[in-house]
Amino acid sequence: MHPPVAHHHPARDASRPPFRFLIVEDEKRLALSLAKGLAAEGYAVDVVHDGREGLHRATEGSYDLVILDIMLPGLNGYRVCAALRAAGHEVPILMLTAKDGEYDEAEGLDTGADDYLTKPFSYVVLVARIKALLRRRGNGAGASPVLALGELRIDTAARRVFLDGSEVTLTAKEFSVLEQLALRAGEVVSKAQILEHVWDFAYDGDPNIVEVYVSTLRRKLDAGLIHTVRGAGYRLEAAR
Repeated sequence: MHPPVAHHHPARDASRPPFRFLIVEDEKRLALSLAKGLAAEGYAVDVVHDGREGLHRATEGSYDLVILDIMLPGLNGYRVCAALRAAGHEVPILMLTAKDGEYDEAEGLDTGADDYLTKPFSYVVLVARIKALLRRRGNGAGASPVLALGELRIDTAARRVFLDGSEVTLTAKEFSVLEQLALRAGEVVSKAQILEHVWDFAYDGDPNIVEVYVSTLRRKLDAGLIHTVRGAGYRLEAAR
């Protein structure tokens, strides 16, 4: 027997069935707050508070997205995510954690998570990440996960980068910064936009951390790929 799952249903929209989310989060107040907010956005949300139950629900249910905490009783989020991927489930997974560090992010992504958000986070950022994951999924299997710019290839699914045919090893944060620039290649991306998507609104450190990562990317890649637009941000474009 499994304990009942908490259901949060939005006002019905006859035009299409709502997206269904599963929240696996043991902080009950946070889980309830997220569920109510997402239901108000028009999503149908189920909530469980245990890793084993989360794995069971995600395996048995038909969900469009799983929001998965890492520190869970029963099974931690890493193991839940890895088990789902090993069983062939491709549902998008957004991992939540109170930890902060590239090692934790890399481990989460290595187990098959699609995105990663560190607590405390802005609800606005959470919704933006969710919508981005749903758009990515909605593009279907025909949409290539590879972003190409000249001789630069960025595999967003495998999170690998190749330049002139050779792989370039990047940390999780370096990859995320590069991905944000690549998604808007040819456009100016501000430091604030990079911070929002890579570090989220909860980051209260020095915004110049972006400069550090851009500098590292320039060293590892072609220095002419990332251009500084003074007072505005950075632009990724093919080297000439």
